Amino acid sequence: MRADSERHDERMLGRALALASLGIGSAAPNPLVGAVVARGERILGQGFHVRPGERHAEAVALDDVTHRGETALGATLYTNLEPCCHVGRTPPCVDAIARSGISRIVAAMRDPNPKVDGKGFRALRSRGIQVEVGLLRVQAMRLNEGFVKLNRLGVPFVTLKGAMSLDGRIATRSGESKWITSADVRRHARLLRKENEAVLVGIDTVLADNPRLDRRPENRQLPSALLRVVVDSSLRLPRDSRLIRVPGAVVVFCASNAPGSRRRLLESLGVEVVELPRHEGRLDLEAALKWLGARGVSRLLVEGGGETHASFLERGLADRLVLYVAPRILGGRDARPLVGGDGARSVTEAIPLRRVRWARVGDAWMIEGSLGGG
Repeated sequence: MRADSERHDERMLGRALALASLGIGSAAPNPLVGAVVARGERILGQGFHVRPGERHAEAVALDDVTHRGETALGATLYTNLEPCCHVGRTPPCVDAIARSGISRIVAAMRDPNPKVDGKGFRALRSRGIQVEVGLLRVQAMRLNEGFVKLNRLGVPFVTLKGAMSLDGRIATRSGESKWITSADVRRHARLLRKENEAVLVGIDTVLADNPRLDRRPENRQLPSALLRVVVDSSLRLPRDSRLIRVPGAVVVFCASNAPGSRRRLLESLGVEVVELPRHEGRLDLEAALKWLGARGVSRLLVEGGGETHASFLERGLADRLVLYVAPRILGGRDARPLVGGDGARSVTEAIPLRRVRWARVGDAWMIEGSLGGG
């Protein structure tokens, strides 16, 4: 009997997780949260958090109960994250839950936000509501990995994205990289920008490809543009770059000795220029991540090129890799590799991928896995 009850709770909580994922691309920097109100097998109401400033998932689900002509009295609330107990842009969810008559809550994890972090559960228990925590915790942590990392460490969750030939090249010996992958792959890769609040490239990528780094028309419904970030120690970003011409915020990280005239020019064009200290001869990317974290960025997509990838990997700053492998061979000792830098001295120093997943995308393969950073 208990096993049946646990399976039922898992199904309902799984539904809450699925609802939470509908907020990808719009809820940030708030967490992804879904909620289901049920009495036995019957779902009385459900909802998810759409965007900052709007109602939280629990309130949406409870309103859905009322709109359906039902009552939550004695029902169970399933949610992937601890309900909030503080006043922000919306009232505390614990108050609405207590007023509704909910008798039991099944939650996947605590909220790592210091304003909550167990206080929501304590408030609910103090009002006589049964609280159970931990079911599907791993899935819930992965769904909100950016929110968790930002609250615990003050820096965003970092995903490295790359596209390469079968022999590991991202550009020919002349620097040409358009297009190693097919249009299908490029469309799929652009969806990654929907998951992130900021995208970062090195200046060499900007000079070679002149990218827009924006969300394309298929993602026009998203509430805000990506924060576009360029690592450019000497401020070589051209004034006619598409990054500057396309509307949206642009941040350039530079060294303290970057030319003042270049800084004034870029700032006059609306670019935010931020000086970083150096670390072992390169700009300190840890300082860059802390700056982005203070800005509220919870998920950062790094789109290369090779030296930028190397900097993140060598310093253990990346959490995830998404790699597209095209069915073609570029060849050439001077062709540009996916990862530059000095590289490992021995195979034992190689950086491993964990929880590796493979998928076919058009005529290419996508390889995704977790790195040891963060």
